[in-house]
Amino acid sequence: MSFLKEFRVNWTVVLATFIGIATGNALSHYTLSLFAPELIREFGWSKAEFALLGSLQIVSVVTAPFAGRFADRFGTRVAAGVGFFAISAGFFAYTLMSGSLAEFFVIWLLQHIFGMLTTSLVLTRAIVERFDKARGTSLSLLMMGPPLSGAIAAPLLGGLIAADGWRSAFMALAVVSAVGGAICVLLMGRKRHELPEKRAIAKISREQMMAIVRTRAFCLIVGGMFLINIAQVFAASQIKLVVMAGGVSDNLATWMVSFYALGVICGRAIFGIALDRIGAHIVALLALSLPVIGFIVLASPGIAPALIAGGVMIIGVAQGAEGDVGAYMVSRHFPIENYSMIFGFVKAALDGGGAIGSLILSATLVATDSYTPFLYTCAATTMLGAILFYLTGPGPDRGEVQTRPA
Repeated sequence: MSFLKEFRVNWTVVLATFIGIATGNALSHYTLSLFAPELIREFGWSKAEFALLGSLQIVSVVTAPFAGRFADRFGTRVAAGVGFFAISAGFFAYTLMSGSLAEFFVIWLLQHIFGMLTTSLVLTRAIVERFDKARGTSLSLLMMGPPLSGAIAAPLLGGLIAADGWRSAFMALAVVSAVGGAICVLLMGRKRHELPEKRAIAKISREQMMAIVRTRAFCLIVGGMFLINIAQVFAASQIKLVVMAGGVSDNLATWMVSFYALGVICGRAIFGIALDRIGAHIVALLALSLPVIGFIVLASPGIAPALIAGGVMIIGVAQGAEGDVGAYMVSRHFPIENYSMIFGFVKAALDGGGAIGSLILSATLVATDSYTPFLYTCAATTMLGAILFYLTGPGPDRGEVQTRPA
């Protein structure tokens, strides 16, 4: 099937997954930092305490592979339906908080565990099963959903928080997630690979799984994903706090969350298309090393707001490439019938890195009350992670990794 014909046949799947990933767990990822100043101010939490939120992602080390296995067995439609219920319920639960930090952490944790089923872990499976020649481009279109929704939501939520308070903003997110999830599930429809008689295809023995885990490509992809996501807490909940610490006003800091999201969109468009034309390991090195520049800019004192905005956007560009590269490499190096489970280990490394990064950030804030040590740490680990991705090499040619017949 040609590049263009793949899109003509499967455009509804791209649209469904685009809407789904834009209104799922990604909404929390791109907007939570907007709530941070308000929650800290109202409930009296410290910045170091709030930074510990990201450490809860360590639970994904255990849950992500099981979430992937669930998607392989029951299909993207069922998995996404469960995930969207959890995301909407979580946003609603935030509106009922009384001020306990533990209460906030529990809601976030439950939303994260089940909301994982609305992320690339599940939704990219629908793409890699249907696209080959246009796989990189279609993945980039899918992955543009989260930053686009983040770019649109940030200024709107900022205004809503200022006018009606943070509880109203969380309620709005709950409604958006519920509506988006319903559209995604209905538009995706019931596919043949999700029928009960087809589920046996996804079986995998312990010996087969251990053979995959021991491969060089698996170790390098998982290790690289862990290292580049030490900095994940920056994007997930700290952008606004970091740039305000650099002297940026509250209003401009809100817009910088949108700048970050716009950078992610650019990264996904540019590097997603590049994956269909250039070796994935080369794309990974070029794209994933970019944040080093951004982190150094943000760590430097006395930087003009325009340069800070540029640094934030550069970090966003690399974040955009990360999702495309990870999903693409897994689909090219490993059999697709167990794609989500294998990608679950990559997702576990992603969130594990984010959890460790949160602990590092909290510790450095307690010791120095400055974001600078953490930003330099992120620059170093990001560069090392990009190098590990490059060492995977070009990988097998198209067709060498066996996929399930249509």
